[in-house]
Amino acid sequence: MKTIEVVAAIIKQDGKILATQRGYGDMKGGWEFPGGKIESGETPEEALVREIHEELDAGIRIDSFITTVEYDYDTFHLTMHCYLCTVIEGELQLLEHSAAQWVDGSTIDSLDWLSADTGVVEEVKRQHIIEGH
Repeated sequence: MKTIEVVAAIIKQDGKILATQRGYGDMKGGWEFPGGKIESGETPEEALVREIHEELDAGIRIDSFITTVEYDYDTFHLTMHCYLCTVIEGELQLLEHSAAQWVDGSTIDSLDWLSADTGVVEEVKRQHIIEGH
């Protein structure tokens, strides 16, 4: 089974974090944390800054590492490195996602998260990264 290595941004603002709805591909419609594949020669941090610029037209600061999630989908193994981030430049614009929502502890479980992202949601709650949880 092939492994895909990606990075994800847990973007925090005013006690909430950003969830994005996938706008393309096999998992279209599922909720996820924004990010994407690490390209050859990139560090995870460089990949995350690039991906958020490409997907949301914004500059971010990576504040801390949160977790790495390992998940087996039917056709590939996903390794996802997740970082807590802050927007430092630009307004978030959905260039690849169909929707976005700011969630806190009372709303985070209401979304239909992609399977790998549910592990990140649990870690976000465990670490008390968002309000209301």
